[in-house]
Amino acid sequence: MGAYQQKESSMRIGFGELIQASAVGIGATITMDAVAEVLRRTRGVRSLDYAMVGRWIGHMRNGKFAHASIMHAEPVPHEKEIGWVAHYAIGTGFAVALAVADPGWLKRPRFDTAVLWGVGTVAAPWLLMQPGFGMGVAASKIPNPAQARMGSLRAHASYGAGLWLSGRIVRTIVRRCS
Repeated sequence: MGAYQQKESSMRIGFGELIQASAVGIGATITMDAVAEVLRRTRGVRSLDYAMVGRWIGHMRNGKFAHASIMHAEPVPHEKEIGWVAHYAIGTGFAVALAVADPGWLKRPRFDTAVLWGVGTVAAPWLLMQPGFGMGVAASKIPNPAQARMGSLRAHASYGAGLWLSGRIVRTIVRRCS
């Protein structure tokens, strides 16, 4: 087997690993949301309104990917539900991507890898979502971009910590069921 074929086959995961990675992604997203809720209740920190994510996605079906202001865009039916489903689907997708990029991670979840991966996922809101919302790249067009950036980093670091925690839980369950 050539070097390319060997590398290609090592980037594959089986159905069992896909299910495990999906569970890790759901757990990590729950962790992210739990941290956001604790911060909201204890410090009054507002997090992303997932209805706006749903509104953004809802407008995509008509070819509208960027808005001057998502807040002023026409609401779409079920935008809140669409936003929350998308949030969990994206969180799951990022965890599956981690499992594909590092297939051994599910067997030995490392905290540093998980948090770095989580922080790396901040590229999605900075480069896709925030510009699409009309906020500019990395929220550069809003009055306090540094605050928004720190909020994004905090949220995605908590997602990374959730990857690690959920990875350890899933690994423990898999070992006990084997």
